Amino acid sequence: MRSSGSPVRLVIALSVAATLAVFLVYTSLAGGRTPSLRPSQLAEHSGQVTLAGLVLGPVRGDPDDAGIRFTLRDIDGTATVPVVYRGSVPDLFRAGRHIFMRGQLRGQGFVAIPGSMVTQCPSKYAPKGES
Repeated sequence: MRSSGSPVRLVIALSVAATLAVFLVYTSLAGGRTPSLRPSQLAEHSGQVTLAGLVLGPVRGDPDDAGIRFTLRDIDGTATVPVVYRGSVPDLFRAGRHIFMRGQLRGQGFVAIPGSMVTQCPSKYAPKGES
């Protein structure tokens, strides 16, 4: 049996598939990324970023009303930034926890996107024998 298809159609189909694959790899690796920063690096960037740091108390406010307000410090440093966060707060959130959240610098403070906060329990990530 002989195939009635043209080799030109096969080349075009493979070219389209290769182009889509390259586009998919690009968008998954580079296209949708937001920079991940510490408070000490925040002033250098505009637009949306992911901010990581250590929560300093006191934590004030209501997440559903005007938002909670707290200070975030570099995990290994001294630079700080005031934060306003509205939305659901993870159960493990409190002063002394490492957190990550998306948002942007507005004026002198960081305004986080609702629902973007993730906490990290320091003891869970410490080497065995240190927790």
